[in-house]
Amino acid sequence: MNSKPSSSLLQKAALFFDFRRLHTGWRTETLAGITTFATMAYILVVNPAILSNAIFIDQPGDLFEELAIATALSAAIATAIMGLYANLPFGLAPGMGLNAYFTFTVVLGTGVDWRAALGAVLIEGVLFIVLTLTSLRSHIINIIPSCIKHAITAGIGLFVAYIALQGAGLIVGNDTTISGLGNFQDGKSAIALLGVVITAALVARRITGALLWGVLATALFAWGFGIADLPTGVVALPSFPVELFGQAFLGLSTLWRVNFSEAASIIFVLLFVNLFDTVGTLAGLGTKAGYIDEDGNFPGVEKAMLADAVGTTVGAVLGTSTVTTYVESAAGTLAGGRSGFTAVVIALLFAVSILFIPLLSGIPGVASTPALIIVGSLMMSGVRYINWDDPAEAIASFLTIVIMPLSYSIAEGIAIGLITYPLIKFFQGKGREVSWGLWLLAALFIARYALK
Repeated sequence: MNSKPSSSLLQKAALFFDFRRLHTGWRTETLAGITTFATMAYILVVNPAILSNAIFIDQPGDLFEELAIATALSAAIATAIMGLYANLPFGLAPGMGLNAYFTFTVVLGTGVDWRAALGAVLIEGVLFIVLTLTSLRSHIINIIPSCIKHAITAGIGLFVAYIALQGAGLIVGNDTTISGLGNFQDGKSAIALLGVVITAALVARRITGALLWGVLATALFAWGFGIADLPTGVVALPSFPVELFGQAFLGLSTLWRVNFSEAASIIFVLLFVNLFDTVGTLAGLGTKAGYIDEDGNFPGVEKAMLADAVGTTVGAVLGTSTVTTYVESAAGTLAGGRSGFTAVVIALLFAVSILFIPLLSGIPGVASTPALIIVGSLMMSGVRYINWDDPAEAIASFLTIVIMPLSYSIAEGIAIGLITYPLIKFFQGKGREVSWGLWLLAALFIARYALK
C-alpha cells in the first residue's frame, strides 16, 4: 500500500538529481559515494592528529575527540551542500596542507592563539563567499601565472610530507647538517617506515581506500608492538564539540590584537591557497567527469565554489581548519558517480562516522605518517605542467616549492614565488606580459620583507 508513495518519492528524487540526463542510477551513485568516502576517510584521523598539536586546552591532544567530530561534521555539511545545491558528486573535508599551515605556521610558528587562527579561517570563508558571488574571484585567479598555482600545490605537498617525516622520527635535527635521517631501529620510526611501504603497495595496486587501509594497518602494527595503547572503545554516542564550537567568534577580537600586517598575511594566505586549490581541484575533477565543454566552461562550477566557501565558514565555527574539495572524489567519478546523490552518500557516511570516535581517537599519530607522505607525493604531480625551459617559470616555481618546507611556511613560499616571477620576466624583457595586479602583489610582498 505504501509502495506507490515510496516509488513516487524515488522518482521525484531521481528528477531532482537529474539521473536521466546524466545516465546514472541509484546503485551506481551509491557505490560511487561509498568509494569516494573510502578514499577520503583517512582525514578523520589525520586532521585531528595535525590540529591537536595546536588546538588544545591543557595538553596537546586533549581535544582529539572534539576535533574528529568537528572534522566529520564539517565534511558532512559541506558535502551535503555540494550534492543538494550544486548537484555534483564531489566530497569536501578539511584540506591537507591548509591544516598544516594552520598548525605549524600560524599557531606554532607565529604564536597566534588557536582561537584567533580559527577566527582567521572564519574571515577567509566569508571572503571566499563574497569573491564567489562576485566577479572578483575570476580576476584574482587570472592574475596568478598557472606555473605558480601548480608550484603552490606541489610545495604544500612537500611541506606536508616533511612534517610527517619529522613527526615519525624519520627525519631528525642534526647539528652539522641541520637535518638528517633518523634511527630506523627506533620502534616509532620502524613502524612508520613499514606503514609507508604497505600504503605505497596498496596505492600501486590501486586498491580502493588505500590511504585509509594504510592508516589502519600502521595502527595495528603500532598496537601489536606496544608502540601505542589500544583504543578504549569502538562505538559510542558522540558528544558535541563544546570546547571548539564558536571559538572562532571569540578569536576575532584576539586576531586583531596581533600585528595588523601579520593578521592580514594569515588571512590572505588561507584565502589564496584555498582559492587556487579549489579551482585546480574542480577543474581536474570536471575534466575527468566530462563536465567541461569544448570551450572550457564548467556549468555549475560557481555553485561548487560556494559550497566550498560555506563549508570553510561552517568548519571554522565548528572548530577546524579550511574545508576544501577533495581530489579523491575522482575515485567516485571513475566508479560512475555523476550526480549530487554521490555527494549525499558521502555526507551521510561522514555523519555516521562520528559514532566511531572512540576507535578513531585511539589511532596513534604515527599511523597518519604514510597517508601524509603519499598525499604529499600525489600533490607534486602538477609540476609536469610547468615549463621548465622558461627561466621565469622554472626559477619562480622551484623557489616556491623549495622555500615552503625549508622555511616551514606556505606563506613564505608563495611570497618568494610571486616576487621572483615578475622580476625574471622583466629581466627577460617581457615585463609587459606581467599583469599590473601581479606587479602590485610583488610590490606588497617586497614591502612586507623590507618592513619586517
